[in-house]
Amino acid sequence: MAEVQDTRLYELLGVSPDVSEPDLKKAYRKLAKEFHPDKNPDAGDKFKEMTFAYEVLSDPEKRQLYDRFGEEGLREGAGSGGGMDDVLSHIFGHGSLFNRFMGGHSRNSTGGKRRGEDMVQPFGVTLEDLYNGKTVSFTFTKNIVCATCKGVGGNADDVQKCTACKGRGVRVMLRQIMPGMVQQMQSVCTECNGEGELVEESQRCKACNGLKVIKSEKELEVHIDKGMHHGQKITFRAEGDQLPGVEPGDVILVLQEKKHEVFVREDNDLTIRRTVSLTEALCGCRIHVQHLDGRELLISYPQGNVIFPGCIRGVPGEGMPQYRNPFEKGNLYVKFEVEFPNNHWIDSSKLPELEKLLPVRPDLPSPSRDAEEVALHDMEPSGNAGSRREAYDRSSDDEDEGLRAGPGMQCSHQ
Repeated sequence: MAEVQDTRLYELLGVSPDVSEPDLKKAYRKLAKEFHPDKNPDAGDKFKEMTFAYEVLSDPEKRQLYDRFGEEGLREGAGSGGGMDDVLSHIFGHGSLFNRFMGGHSRNSTGGKRRGEDMVQPFGVTLEDLYNGKTVSFTFTKNIVCATCKGVGGNADDVQKCTACKGRGVRVMLRQIMPGMVQQMQSVCTECNGEGELVEESQRCKACNGLKVIKSEKELEVHIDKGMHHGQKITFRAEGDQLPGVEPGDVILVLQEKKHEVFVREDNDLTIRRTVSLTEALCGCRIHVQHLDGRELLISYPQGNVIFPGCIRGVPGEGMPQYRNPFEKGNLYVKFEVEFPNNHWIDSSKLPELEKLLPVRPDLPSPSRDAEEVALHDMEPSGNAGSRREAYDRSSDDEDEGLRAGPGMQCSHQ
């Protein structure tokens, strides 16, 4: 076995470079049990690195590539087969520096073709749309491969390999980080914008100006199913921007529920607020509701059942339909507030008659002989009244003291 220049992946698994396949698997399983996020939530990054190390070292071709070129060789894909960046994504992530070296794209799991990035966009919907379901059109602008030059940027004979990056699309630079130690850096080639090839300006395609793609307007039909939720995603496969030799990404619409004037949604339940009079609260009430599907609901609360301020009552089965099971619905809840009458709303002579109809007053504890009787008034609380009075008292005291001390001080100087 040739001498291994980079041993970091072996060290992550606690094995030597000459480890056998069974021992490698045994070492990984032992560490995975210890550092799995379900058992060790703080070890997520370490678990990703271990998984990356095992997937590289357990594959003979990738292990040979790593032994010869190290992790830099993996990033550059020197001799690697399709799907390598699926492995790298375990540690570097899909939006990683590695993917930016590859022009902002990734390879799919079925072959070596790169995949474009997804287009994610919020999509506003009303609560009525989510209740009833709806089909709407969505129009957006995206890049498509130029039909004039077939995505070449000019005539095929005029395409030249970029000399700055030698056709790789990335440039490698060395940066000294301390005396005797350098760090290898990679960046997208600015000469060819990571394409690895160039077309002279005079030979570029007139339709796309050598960009290989042109802008095009696309219309999609969006089906909003009954019961969908805020934040739910609707995906259109391979409808993203096109690039030559790149599989288009997806267009992903994220539903954004707009605020409703009457209903508030919580999961599959709906809530409304209603204010009723004291008479309705004590003697039963009926309320009218225009539902999200246009139906009129006349909701009644039976006589004899009292409505308290802030109480909540429900109507079963009149909430939101369940997603993909629209015949099952949540509940509709009504939160009540009670509006009391104004002062002196009834003649005082009739109050004894009214009191006979109301629950009996609670017994008042017998007051002592020294008890003082005071009356309640309509007053607004004033939290700083005391402080104002204290300031006034202090000011008065200071003035009095000054008047007393003034003549005495004058006499002392005479």
